[in-house]
Amino acid sequence: MIGRIRGTLIEKSAPDVLIDVAGVGYEIQIPMTSFYELPACGSEAILYTHFVVREDAQLLFGFAKKSDRALFRELIKANGVGPKLALAIMSGMTTDQFVQCVNFDDVNTLVKLPGVGKKTAERLLIEMRDRLKNLQPSEKADIDSNLVFAPGAPEGLLTSDNQSEAISALMALGYKQPQAQKAVKAVYAEGKSSEDMIREALRSMVSA
Repeated sequence: MIGRIRGTLIEKSAPDVLIDVAGVGYEIQIPMTSFYELPACGSEAILYTHFVVREDAQLLFGFAKKSDRALFRELIKANGVGPKLALAIMSGMTTDQFVQCVNFDDVNTLVKLPGVGKKTAERLLIEMRDRLKNLQPSEKADIDSNLVFAPGAPEGLLTSDNQSEAISALMALGYKQPQAQKAVKAVYAEGKSSEDMIREALRSMVSA
């Protein structure tokens, strides 16, 4: 088991990163909540990791905090939740906010995440209630205003590099191309980084 990676951050292409450790490059998928905490490329980065071995692939997932990795490990134990959906859930809300959703049986918030329908949300609330007893929020999470989700339907083509990167990141998290284009177009401003556009596009779902 690879439990922790410490090395030089070489590439960032949300939700994927490449970290060089003694000349070996590790490709790691991380949720956007951890992506926002990464340093600049060329700096040292530390991620707590979870290694998944399948018949067709070996995948490494990384997290900024141990509590985030703990939530990921509990999510992938839930019925119908694989690593990709767990990553999308954790990109849409912090660990504290997810715990709040579970504590308050907040189905309406969970169904705003890509790939989470009402039945999946209800099942998650039931299955995760006992599993999250040791993952209480570190502080009060504002689940009404701080959640980061993305909205819906296309409007025109976007061509700048930063816009394209933001759209690709949202699609990798499970959003459809029209949804990703509409969300990024709504928050675009000249000179704005792809990371900022992703963050704002996700957050805009709450007020949509």
